Amino acid sequence: MKYQIRSGHVHNLRTGCLVVGVFESKRLSEAAQRLDEASGGTISRIIRRGDIEGKTGQTLMLYDLPNVRSERVLLTGCGKQRKFDDNAYRKVIETSAASVQNSGATDACCCLIELPVGTRNTRWKIRQAVIGIESKLYTFDQTKSAKEPPSHPLKKMILVAPHSDDGKKNQQAMYEGSAIATGMSLARDLANLPGNICTPSYLAERARAIKKGKRALKLTVIDEQEMEKLGMGALLSVSRGSEQPAKLIILEYRGTDSKTKPIVLVGKGITFDTGGISIKPSEAMDEMKYDMAGAASVLGTIKACAEMELSINAVGIVAGAENMPGGRASKPGDIVTTMSGKTVEILNTDAEGRLVLCDALTYAQKFEPAFIIDIATLTGAVIIALGNHPSGLMGNDQKLIQDLIEAGVESGDRVWQLPLWNEYQEQLDSHFADIANIGGRPAGSITAACFLSRFTEGYRWAHLDIAGTAWRTGKEKGATGRPIPLLVDYLMKQVKK
Repeated sequence: MKYQIRSGHVHNLRTGCLVVGVFESKRLSEAAQRLDEASGGTISRIIRRGDIEGKTGQTLMLYDLPNVRSERVLLTGCGKQRKFDDNAYRKVIETSAASVQNSGATDACCCLIELPVGTRNTRWKIRQAVIGIESKLYTFDQTKSAKEPPSHPLKKMILVAPHSDDGKKNQQAMYEGSAIATGMSLARDLANLPGNICTPSYLAERARAIKKGKRALKLTVIDEQEMEKLGMGALLSVSRGSEQPAKLIILEYRGTDSKTKPIVLVGKGITFDTGGISIKPSEAMDEMKYDMAGAASVLGTIKACAEMELSINAVGIVAGAENMPGGRASKPGDIVTTMSGKTVEILNTDAEGRLVLCDALTYAQKFEPAFIIDIATLTGAVIIALGNHPSGLMGNDQKLIQDLIEAGVESGDRVWQLPLWNEYQEQLDSHFADIANIGGRPAGSITAACFLSRFTEGYRWAHLDIAGTAWRTGKEKGATGRPIPLLVDYLMKQVKK
């Protein structure tokens, strides 16, 4: 999709579809009022008939309005004006995008940027509009033999901004939104692909594609032989039962002085999780192809940074492996030695994410990072605790935690902090090793984070459990691209600091 920023009299804009807002109580947005005046009150008469009430989710397509150059005008319900907040704005953007896509218009002008959203400025609204439009129009058909694209797909969207705004800042916001959306689409593609295609080796191939042509990026792929030399016994214990070799993928982005410490992102990349010997129930096991969503979000975030040419240094580390119940697979009761030297008793082979992450977190310390953030579909327990709205957040540095919370509010990709108290660490005690890989059913998400905390001592670290937010079940089943909006917003704020 091509995007442009423009200002001007809306009734004079020649386009396939002009999108304006209508609030409840039949209150027209400013752009809708101007169209109504130009058309001699046509819109007011239609609304008085009750064709649209202005409720959120309602749309009404109008054709050939008098004295309006646009072929179509889409009235989009915005709900109650006094309750029009960040979430309502995003819903209106997505609803209108879907309606325009289905209208046959190949280009459109969106006047929803003018809508007042609390204290949000135009830059925020433009960025969110681009992300929302791209997210709503995303489709996954790579594995279908008969693809069914729209007969007249939407190719161009003009975002109408106020005259008084800073044009350069608005353009920058448009580029930012486009880069974030591109990163999200990459992550969604990877997580939607089946495990027989998206293997650890495939993740490495996609990392090479991201690196291609980008001088600011450096790629390193570590194979199992090198992992053996590094002492990554925990990571290798997960891949041992699979025919697919594990890969540790390191994608470094240098956007500023080399003396500046990087922010390191570590992603869980279990390309398929059967549970290993502690095998999962068969119901919905197909969805375990998304157990590499943390890795996908790391690759998508680094790609977005490179697209925006952010003035930061960042390192993305992907711990890629497949968890299968083979003859060489780890067994409950096995003890492995991690790269850090700590020993782990594997009480449950389905708690494998923390095993690949602990070695990756140890490896991350070689970069002497400013912060380490790991991202993982780590526990089903976080879905029980928080549902599918926020990601779970824990860590050892409250300033880093608070920054991520604020980035979540700004981006709409929210998080919720869970405690990481020392009392929980006792649940990981082992009779035979330094630490057990599970701590029982109580506080499962917290004890998983406690396990990871043992491998980040001396570093500022945060953990994002995205098991409930990276994937959508039901009718619209598929990957969401979260938490890329959160991560990129956080990294953008580090540039300003």
